[in-house]
Amino acid sequence: MGLPARRSASHSPGAPGPRPRPRRGVLQLLPLLLLLLLLLRPGACGAAAPGAAEAPTLYLWKTGPWGRCMGDECGPGGIQTRAVWCAHVEGWTTLHTNCKQAERPSNQQNCFKVCDWHKELYDWRLGPWNQCQPVISKSLEKPPECIKGEEGIQVREITCIQKEKDIPAEDIICEYFEPKPLLEQACLIPCQQDCIVSEFSAWSECSKTCGSGLQHRTRHVVAPPQFGGSGCPNLTEFQVCQSSPCEDEESMYSLHVGPWSSCSMPHSRQVRQARRRGKNKEREKDRGKGVKDPEARELIKKKRNRNRQNRQENKYWDIQIGYQTREVMCTNKTGKAADLSFCRQEKLPMTFQSCVITKECQVSEWSEWSPCSKTCHDMTSPRGTRVRTRIIRQFPIGSEKECPELEEKEPCVSQGDAVAPCATYGWRTTEWAECRVDPLLSQQDKRRGNQTALCGGGVQTREVYCVQANENLLSHLNTHKDKEASKPVDLKSCTGPVPNTTQLCHIPCPIECEVSPWSAWGPCTYENCNDQQGKKGFKLRKRRITNEPTGGSGGTGNCPHLLEAIPCEEPSCYEWKAVRLGDCEPDNGKECGPGSQVQEVVCINSDGEEVDRQLCRDAIFPIPVACYAPCPKDCVLSTWSAWSSCSHTCSGKTTEGKQIRARSILAYAGDEGGAHCPNSSALQEVRSCNEHPCTVYHWQTGPWGQCIEDTSVSSFNTTTTWNGEASCSVGMQTRKVICVRVNVGQVGPKKCPESLRPETVRPCLLPCRKDCIVTPYSDWTSCPNSCKEGDSGVRKQSRHRVIIQQPANGGRDCTDPLYEEKVCEAPQVCQSYRWKTHKWRRCQLVPWSVRQDSPGAQEGCGPGRQARAITCRKQDGGQAGIHECLWYAGPVPALTQACQIPCQDDCQFTSWSKFSSCNGDCGAVRTRKRTIVGKSKKKEKCKNSHLYPLIETQYCPCDKYNAQPVGNWSDCILPEGKVEVLLGVKTQGDTKECGQGYRYQAMACYDQNGRLVETSRCNSHGYIEEACIIPCPSDCKLSEWSNWSRCSKSCGSGVKVRSKWLREKPYNGGRPCPKLDHVNQAQVYEVVPCHSDCNQYIWVTEPWSICKVTFVNMRDNCGEGVQTRKVRCMQNTADGPSDHVEDYLCDPEEMPLGSRECKLPCPEDCVISEWSPWTRCTLPCSQSSFRQRSADPIRQPADEGRACPNAVEKEPCNLNKNCFHYDYNVTDWSTCQLSEKAVCGNGIKTRMLDCVRSDGKSVDLKYCEELGLEKTWQMNTSCMVECPVNCQLSDWSPWSECSQTCGLTGKMIRRRTVTQPFQGDGRPCPALMEQSKPCPVKPCYQWQYGQWSLCQVQDAQCGEGTRTRNISCVVSDGSTDDFNKVVDEEFCTDIEPIIDGNKKMVLEEACTKPCPGDCYLNDWSSWSLCQLTCVNGEDLGFGGIQVRSRAVIIQELENQHLCPEQMLETKSCNDGQCYEYKWMASAWKGSSRTVWCQRSDGINVTGGCLVVRQPDADRSCNPPCSQPHSYCSEMRTCSCEEGYTEVMSSNGTLEQCTLIPVVVIPTVEDKRGDVKTSRAVHPTQSSSNPTGRGRTWFLQPFGPDGRLKTWVYGVAAGAFVLLIFIVSMIYLACKKPKKPQRRQNNRLKPLTLAYDGDADM
Repeated sequence: MGLPARRSASHSPGAPGPRPRPRRGVLQLLPLLLLLLLLLRPGACGAAAPGAAEAPTLYLWKTGPWGRCMGDECGPGGIQTRAVWCAHVEGWTTLHTNCKQAERPSNQQNCFKVCDWHKELYDWRLGPWNQCQPVISKSLEKPPECIKGEEGIQVREITCIQKEKDIPAEDIICEYFEPKPLLEQACLIPCQQDCIVSEFSAWSECSKTCGSGLQHRTRHVVAPPQFGGSGCPNLTEFQVCQSSPCEDEESMYSLHVGPWSSCSMPHSRQVRQARRRGKNKEREKDRGKGVKDPEARELIKKKRNRNRQNRQENKYWDIQIGYQTREVMCTNKTGKAADLSFCRQEKLPMTFQSCVITKECQVSEWSEWSPCSKTCHDMTSPRGTRVRTRIIRQFPIGSEKECPELEEKEPCVSQGDAVAPCATYGWRTTEWAECRVDPLLSQQDKRRGNQTALCGGGVQTREVYCVQANENLLSHLNTHKDKEASKPVDLKSCTGPVPNTTQLCHIPCPIECEVSPWSAWGPCTYENCNDQQGKKGFKLRKRRITNEPTGGSGGTGNCPHLLEAIPCEEPSCYEWKAVRLGDCEPDNGKECGPGSQVQEVVCINSDGEEVDRQLCRDAIFPIPVACYAPCPKDCVLSTWSAWSSCSHTCSGKTTEGKQIRARSILAYAGDEGGAHCPNSSALQEVRSCNEHPCTVYHWQTGPWGQCIEDTSVSSFNTTTTWNGEASCSVGMQTRKVICVRVNVGQVGPKKCPESLRPETVRPCLLPCRKDCIVTPYSDWTSCPNSCKEGDSGVRKQSRHRVIIQQPANGGRDCTDPLYEEKVCEAPQVCQSYRWKTHKWRRCQLVPWSVRQDSPGAQEGCGPGRQARAITCRKQDGGQAGIHECLWYAGPVPALTQACQIPCQDDCQFTSWSKFSSCNGDCGAVRTRKRTIVGKSKKKEKCKNSHLYPLIETQYCPCDKYNAQPVGNWSDCILPEGKVEVLLGVKTQGDTKECGQGYRYQAMACYDQNGRLVETSRCNSHGYIEEACIIPCPSDCKLSEWSNWSRCSKSCGSGVKVRSKWLREKPYNGGRPCPKLDHVNQAQVYEVVPCHSDCNQYIWVTEPWSICKVTFVNMRDNCGEGVQTRKVRCMQNTADGPSDHVEDYLCDPEEMPLGSRECKLPCPEDCVISEWSPWTRCTLPCSQSSFRQRSADPIRQPADEGRACPNAVEKEPCNLNKNCFHYDYNVTDWSTCQLSEKAVCGNGIKTRMLDCVRSDGKSVDLKYCEELGLEKTWQMNTSCMVECPVNCQLSDWSPWSECSQTCGLTGKMIRRRTVTQPFQGDGRPCPALMEQSKPCPVKPCYQWQYGQWSLCQVQDAQCGEGTRTRNISCVVSDGSTDDFNKVVDEEFCTDIEPIIDGNKKMVLEEACTKPCPGDCYLNDWSSWSLCQLTCVNGEDLGFGGIQVRSRAVIIQELENQHLCPEQMLETKSCNDGQCYEYKWMASAWKGSSRTVWCQRSDGINVTGGCLVVRQPDADRSCNPPCSQPHSYCSEMRTCSCEEGYTEVMSSNGTLEQCTLIPVVVIPTVEDKRGDVKTSRAVHPTQSSSNPTGRGRTWFLQPFGPDGRLKTWVYGVAAGAFVLLIFIVSMIYLACKKPKKPQRRQNNRLKPLTLAYDGDADM
């Protein structure tokens, strides 16, 4: 433990490596001695001795985290505790006494108990992120090339503050509600970016036209230095240029004009003198005039009032005209001043001018804050705004500074307890409209939709409207209906998802009535057994309802009749029914001979049910049947067979019901003494049956009538639900019941059994009346207040309401209008304002005291400045406040202008007239004129038309226009308007979706100069129109359903199928086909289970014939033979087997035998009866159980005859042979079955039970029912067929405003939205949800500045001057490549004079013209492109930057020391791009090439590319290649020419080039040659071989740089491996085999290394 610790302690932390080893000696032993002394001290082994400061502390106090702040009250009075314990340094807990008690930390402290309501009072305050500081990386070496930048960290301060007092609080309070936000985050310090400059411009012209001058070229900054990058290089380069020698001496001096002084007012003495002079002049004028008449006085009075008003208006513009001066001096080439006389010039520049005293904008104090715009309390957006304003007291004059903001807004919250909550708005919906199926029909189904009442799945719609939602603001009652009937408000007030307006619904399909087959006709019975009157009765047959109907008129009203009656005579209600015959008992107790059989009977009623025997007391009891028990040697007959089924169901004129029974001879009589057999006619009996006539009667019912209110029933509860609908009263329904004779028609009611007559009246429930409910009217819409041109239509306002409950069940109809409209009461006055300018005031000159020293100055004339008043007027001329015009009237007209009081020598002219009109052809001219006035007419210089032209001409514009189409065609647009709506419900396709429409292309009109003009000039309405077709969608079309196939099984449960075939595939977005069958792609199947009655067809046998003896013994008439019988397949009915049918319909396995072997007993033998049926096997079947059958003796044998055998047969019960198990089987589910009238929705799936025998055969269900087997299966289940809902779209929105106000590319767009997405196999939504069409082309007019003129210094060579520019009206087509073309200014009169977004037009500005020899800065370069800080084309998020620069221009080299610094200016920008910089190089020319840096947009720059990656521009060899046949290669090493190999010196330089020996290799071309030349190829020479006699090969081991080539190493390595392989093989071949070694058991001793911590190991 101790050793490594001590060792590690010997190194200082962070020491770079192992320290130098000290010499062994005493110093090394010192620590060991000290350790011994410490161990020998008393108490060294126990606790540290008191007072030993160095003793290690073994026990420390540990504390747990502070617990939650507890306390009774919120705030600073809480207490929190923590656990404190004593622990050993190794971590285990110990007794408190082991730790120092003085150092024990406290286990509780005061704290601030935070409660939920503190959330409003405290919050985190986030400070700004500080600058990104680099992270000290682990490896301090910086990479040679910066790629992305340096990772850094930036920190911010986060404090918890009490919001109200803005004082810091403990962090724990804020942490209670929200975790403390991050204090630091990673950031990036981008790579240093050096300054990047453009290429130099071309050299300027020489600064001097003769002699030695300077010429310069400049460049500008493309990107400024950033993130510590190096600064910009010089932007200017100079060179001396020589021109032809100067003839005249160069002027050393130039006249320099200084800047104008600030504008100042004349001194009061000057003003007084001027005023005095003015008054004197006025007096002189007044003297010359007489006293005016009263009218003139009145006019003067009005004018004075008007002037007074103007003066009042002009309080906003305190215009004071003063003067300013400037200095004119003469400077020499070095910039020093000289006497003016050195600058020889006739006319010196003016040193004074009138000016306007600059006035700054003055505004009033702020007004009080307005009330908060939000007067109510709202949690979602609690803040409103409040405003305060100030007004302009003094407008700025001549000042660069604009007026400050006149309006200030700030957010506010309404205070006070009385603040009501804001109105909130919510969506409401009307009732769902009735469910409709027809919108779901395909085009194919719509035809049948009109004919039948559809049912199943449908669609219903409702309207959505917006109402005020919070109830405490609604004054109406709190009942449901009133709440629903809130008045609608604007839909924009409601936010949140809009409730759906369509939903799927279900119309229950009527279930058709299904009835069982008819029962057999019953016996003749009384109509009413309780009232047996008369001799007339009825035979009845019945059927029952197997499936109760629903829908329609309800109940069993639409079922067929269930009872049919046939009148009959001698009715009886009860009768005896023979069950079986007893044995034949011979009379008088004899052994044989005539006797009788007693019938076993039961009493039955007319329905065939067994009843009490007492009820048959009136019925005739069946008498015993006479019979004959044969004596020995008598003829023996079989028992009678059962009566056959009746041949007819009734008896008429041509039909008579008959039944037959038969018996056969079992044994013939003996010759002597025996009773002989009867003849064949006595072996068959016939009797009549169904003797009643074929006249069948039944009651027929009509449909139930309407439910009519029954006023007699009043105690009925007012609201009961019936069929899910509230019903409010009881009514009565009636129907017609008539007696009908089948196949004849209505007969008298007595023919039908009266007691079984159906009811004709029944009670019914009347559903509650539902009145129409509408909402109250919405508020009137506000009157439109737009003041656009051409908006002169009648302004209207409207209001609407919504039906929220449609009338039903006879309720009150909706008769009131849902929409009202009225004309706005006060028509909107569109007030517009204009500036009115007043007359210019008198021209004010510079005071004479200032001017008088100027040469040529005259006292009363010269240049000056004059002012005028402007006022604000309404359009009708009425006065308006000045602020109205500032808002609405455009820029303020000029308040002052320069003016001239003409001197005697000046020429005076009238103003120019307007240009004459153009009515000539193209090329005609128009003119304008002016005339000379006053004394100027006499002056010769004024008549000089070159200096002072009196007429100006202009060419008239040529009006030639041509139209041409522009842009693409629009989408195909259908004409507006609706098609007729199907059945009053809006379905897809109501708004016309397809058919013929039109597409549009915009037309542009150009004049002969290619300038865009209004399209009306080309007599065009702006569009080319072309018809187009939107193809209509066609749904998938299938055939009708085929007929159902036959049931797949003739007995038990099978399936039946029907199908549809594809007739037409969908196209143009029609409804898709249902999923087709996998096997047969063109078919849709429907499969349902079916049940075939196993007893539908049965085998019927006739009695066996007499046994025909094959070997006839005539004497005996007995022996073995064959007997036969007829077996027929017959259709089974309720009345028994009826018609003979084809044999294949009966089960062939069940077919009884048609012939059998038999024995005909001899007359003296015993005769036994037919075998009885086999007894039933007990279940389950097993061979240990048996079944048996028996036969009884009928005739005893004679004495000599054969005795009666024991007539009992037994056989074991064998499974699936004579014994069967039965079990239920359930079929598969059918497909989902819908009603014939349904398209989709709820259906039913069915399956069926089958009784299956153990051998797999389906049998009649009775076999399973008899066993009482459990039936646990559900036979029906509900299912859903998804409804095919077509996509529903909204109407097209109105066309949008044009995307461009002018130009060629403007588009108008209209959109529609999906109101109901498609579902199932519905028609999908079209892709086109937006349509566009071009706007009519309008020319784009705008004002545009011209170029600045050169700096003009009036009458001097340099100094402060002015430069000017014009504005012109230009037209363009709005595209970037259309250069603006100048047009007449009248086109821009309606356009606000704004250029580059600035209303202030600057047409003149001060400038400085440098004097010859001055060093100066050139103009600012234009702003560079916006550049982002990027890595690999990705923006790092530092924002864009733009730069411009000014370069230094030197005119004289001696003045270089006076030059200013070059300038650089940057600004941030938004629309930046990432640029990359790459080195580019030209092709080599000899040993050099040009290398430059290029930006990714193609600009060549200096800087930006990494210097370390700069390609070589020079590839000359050093030392040069002077050896013969050598040249300098691309690698900048000396190489040898083709055919020579390099011989290198020891230091790697080329010594000489030696000729390579030639090896000739034979080729195909040269059969005779046996060698081919092998030489090296020069990289720059062509490799063609002129002789064509062989190819040249080279073996050159050294590369051009003198190093061995790679292939040489490869060949050497291969040769070495081959050599080793050969040596190894030789060694293995020659080696002797070794003897087996003895096993040695010498254990190797482990090698142990001792390490004493020395560094030498």
